[in-house]
Amino acid sequence: MSRHSLEIRDARPDDAPELLHLWVEAGGRNAEQPQPRPVDEAVSALAQVAADPDERVVVGLYEGKLVAAIHLRRTAMSPLHTDVAVHTSYLLVTPEHRKHGFARALLDVAVTWAEEKDITHITAITASTSRDTNRFLARLGLATVASVRVASTATLRRKLTPESLRPQDSRRNLGALLAQRRTMQRRARADESEDQAD
Repeated sequence: MSRHSLEIRDARPDDAPELLHLWVEAGGRNAEQPQPRPVDEAVSALAQVAADPDERVVVGLYEGKLVAAIHLRRTAMSPLHTDVAVHTSYLLVTPEHRKHGFARALLDVAVTWAEEKDITHITAITASTSRDTNRFLARLGLATVASVRVASTATLRRKLTPESLRPQDSRRNLGALLAQRRTMQRRARADESEDQAD
C-alpha cells in the first residue's frame, strides 16, 4: 500500500453510506463524537457542505474503497480575530490503512487549500481519547491550545438550572403529594381528637 495509490477527492452526497461506515470502523463512535446519522440525513449534510465554498469533506479511496476522510472549514481563528484559519476535524482512516501516509495526504489537501487562499494557520480538532492521532498531529507541529467538549442541550440545560427550579419527575411529585396529604390527614385527625377531648 502506498500513498500514491490513494485517490483523493471532495466527498459527494452519494459517498454518505461509505462515510458512515468509515465513521464506525475508524472509531467515530467514542463518547466525544456524535453518533452517526441516518443515511438520508448524511446525504443532505454532504450536499450542504458541497454547496458551501468555505467547507469541504475530503475523502481518500484505495482501490475504489473509501478508507479515509477529513472535514475542512475556513473561518476566523477566534471571535476576536479577523485572520482566517482552516479548521480540520474528523480525520479518520480505517485501522488497516493507517501508517501508510493517508492521513498526511489528507492534511496536505488542507495545507494546499489554506495556501491557495493565503491562510496562514491550520487547526485540528481530535477526540481526546485518540492518543495516536494526537501524537501524530503533535509530530507534525500542531500544538495543543484548546480543549473541545460536547454535551446535548438537554444535559447542559439540566446542569445549568438550579435544582430547586428543575421540574421534578412525576413519581417524585406524586410521592411528595401523597406525603403532604398524609400529613394533612394526620393533622386533621389530631385536631378532631383535641376537639373531642375538650
